[in-house]
Amino acid sequence: MPKSPSENNPSLRVLHFADAHIDMANYGRHDPNTALPVRVMDFLKSLDQIVEFAVKEPVDLVIFAGDAYKDRNPQPTFQREWGQRIMRLSQAGIPTILLVGNHDKAPAAGRATTVQEFSTLDVPHIHVADTLAFMGPDQLGLPVQVITVPWISRSALMSREESAGISLGDVLELIESRLTRMISNFLENADPSLPLILAAHASVLGAKYGSERAVMLGHELVLSEAVVRDKRLDYVALGHIHKHQSLNGGKQPPIIYSGSIERIDFGEAKEKKGFVMAEVSPGHSEWEFISLKTRPFVDVFIEPESADDFMQYIMHHLPGEKVVAGAVCRIQLSYPRDWEPLVDEVAIAKRFKDSLSFQILKHRHSEKRSRLGDTVAVEELRPEELLMQYWQTIGLDEEESKAMQILATEVLGQAVT
Repeated sequence: MPKSPSENNPSLRVLHFADAHIDMANYGRHDPNTALPVRVMDFLKSLDQIVEFAVKEPVDLVIFAGDAYKDRNPQPTFQREWGQRIMRLSQAGIPTILLVGNHDKAPAAGRATTVQEFSTLDVPHIHVADTLAFMGPDQLGLPVQVITVPWISRSALMSREESAGISLGDVLELIESRLTRMISNFLENADPSLPLILAAHASVLGAKYGSERAVMLGHELVLSEAVVRDKRLDYVALGHIHKHQSLNGGKQPPIIYSGSIERIDFGEAKEKKGFVMAEVSPGHSEWEFISLKTRPFVDVFIEPESADDFMQYIMHHLPGEKVVAGAVCRIQLSYPRDWEPLVDEVAIAKRFKDSLSFQILKHRHSEKRSRLGDTVAVEELRPEELLMQYWQTIGLDEEESKAMQILATEVLGQAVT
């Protein structure tokens, strides 16, 4: 891989990451030395690994594909921590594109984004991409072209008057059509001798969604496959979906979700977290997913078979102390409601004394091995009641069940009307 791209050899080393969400603090405690939540420090450590890699390699271009935070109004402390790390890229002279994601942008028009300060202060080498735009060598100082597609709100491409009286589905279809035309115009005017990258914070048709997709389905713009698979593109850097995935197999261009840099919740417990290194050149690009050292999540489902050896069965199936040390842990127990007195939570908790976080999630049912569809007068239950039983059956926690129930209620309402 070349150390420095040139007009005669326009191949670039591009580091692509997304969905940092550094203010996530949903498990664990506060660190006594920094006063920051331990989980926030986990996200910052992942960010440190990425920045360190970029500086040491070094890379030619960094693309952050959106969502620096989880909160659109991050605390100043978190902004300081994010800023310190982005400034390292600036001081290293690495051109860096910060794409604005849905969690970086306030719903009200005219509000500043969470990464606006880099643009306001004109920080060297840091480019805030808050609008649909085309960046070329003049802006980036590199022989590369980047089409930036930040999180697109309805108001950005359609006035209130235009959308009045039109269904949400039709509005999204019109916006997608307009967005496609604008991107096509950029493609037509691009220099084919230089690498061309599309960086977007959006959903793409065909992507596999993770746990973060609880309530947005059908309410946001989805990029069509035709847009991202255009052969004139050399690499597509995506953010918004937390599950790392490649949408184009081994074909060109690579269409890559780098995924989030740390696990957000147990819905991502089994997902690998990391970033992508790509060598991008006109007509052909290679890429590699690089895993980060992240805090493990341990999620165990246990369903005792008998009341006689209830606790012995549970203790036998618990993970070992070395496995849970420092991990975020959840134990899901499924048993008949009348076995509740048999649960010894103190004995279970002792096994997890060295974990960062530990919770017991109980799935109690009225009869042993009761399942959705068994005899219990299922026909008398309303659809939403059946769904709530189903969420419990597949092991969703209370927060996840509520989110899914909200979406289901809305879908059922639309079906009735």
